[in-house]
Amino acid sequence: MARKLDRNSLLFFGGALLLFAVVQVLISVGVLTDYYSTILRIGAVMAIVSLGLNLIYGFNGQFSLGQWGFYAIGAYAAADLTYRWKLHDASGVTVLLMVVLFVGLALWGLGRLLSRVRGLDILSAFGLYLVTVFAAAYVGVRIGGLLAGPLAGALGALPAELASQVVFFIAVILGGVVAAEVAYLFGLPVLTLGSDYFGIATLGFTIIVKVLLDNSDTMFGFEEMKGARGMIGIPHQTTWAWVFVFLMVVVVITRNLLHSSEGRAMISVREDEIAAKAMGIDVARYKNLAFVVGSLFAGLAGALYAHINGFLHPNNFNFIRSFDPMIIIVFGGLGSVTGTVAAAFGWAILLEGVLRLFLPDGFETWRFVVYPLLLLIMMLLRPSGLLGGVELPYLRQLMPPLRSATKTPQGSEGGQA
Repeated sequence: MARKLDRNSLLFFGGALLLFAVVQVLISVGVLTDYYSTILRIGAVMAIVSLGLNLIYGFNGQFSLGQWGFYAIGAYAAADLTYRWKLHDASGVTVLLMVVLFVGLALWGLGRLLSRVRGLDILSAFGLYLVTVFAAAYVGVRIGGLLAGPLAGALGALPAELASQVVFFIAVILGGVVAAEVAYLFGLPVLTLGSDYFGIATLGFTIIVKVLLDNSDTMFGFEEMKGARGMIGIPHQTTWAWVFVFLMVVVVITRNLLHSSEGRAMISVREDEIAAKAMGIDVARYKNLAFVVGSLFAGLAGALYAHINGFLHPNNFNFIRSFDPMIIIVFGGLGSVTGTVAAAFGWAILLEGVLRLFLPDGFETWRFVVYPLLLLIMMLLRPSGLLGGVELPYLRQLMPPLRSATKTPQGSEGGQA
């Protein structure tokens, strides 16, 4: 068994490395232009955000339309950090880093404390969480402002390009963590709703995020985001190498999570919530786990997306676009990691490549009609999705062999006296 797993791992990572090298060479020699390179990077970003939604909906059974809101949070959070660093201002990195750290510690500590309290209703607990988070964020802002100078000096000692890449990496990670912490807070009261009502609530969350981004310059004082005019001047730092590395990390994390006991518990909640609760599984905990990890992936994807074109506009994150990752996971197959990744790249190539280039002039917007029709046809012919039930050997969970029935020794049956 171990030898087979090792071979599958070798084939998976070897094939992935070969694919990365081939695409990188084609980009370097100019065979793949910037346009096609951008399509591939967008495809990888969509694969990351869709894997997060598949974890929430495909594996945990929670119908969510809020993935695009967390995608937007990650995009704007990371873009603001790299934009400020471009202006030689390290305060954005230090402040957000301290806020994330203190808020995370506050959430963990309050969660441990409230787990010992009996009979506390969810809205009262949510109120305590909000007060604690605001207090922790205030402390983080104050301490982060004090650390801006030392961090700027430390990064200034590095070569300019290396320092820029370090800030970019930190910004992407922080964009994902901010989305995850917001998801944890949002999920506390909302995950108690049924699946349909949960979907409506998450759709409302996406709309709220879009409206807040429209007014980010006036309501929150982030003048560099320019509100409804759109944010410009974001560094173009999301290369094929960066997006490929993050995609591979997300795939491996998803695979290992699903193969763990926590992953099996999440899947059991999808199959039968009542039966899972009867078996002693903490349904609320595993719903929140799937929601937070899926939102973390969305934040990472948004942070990477922000640095592809160097421009963000709130209209990129409206509620209509929130259906894109849903379409991708349904097209690829609910509960299929392989199908989600393949469908994400297929979505990007079809929508931004084939249909945009080959539709007659003036009919480019018809691509938004063509691919939903293709999805409808596929749902009629193959309801399980394009690759539903299909996984690469490395991603497929191997079940332990059945134990053979223990043979009773001859003459021991009946227990003759």
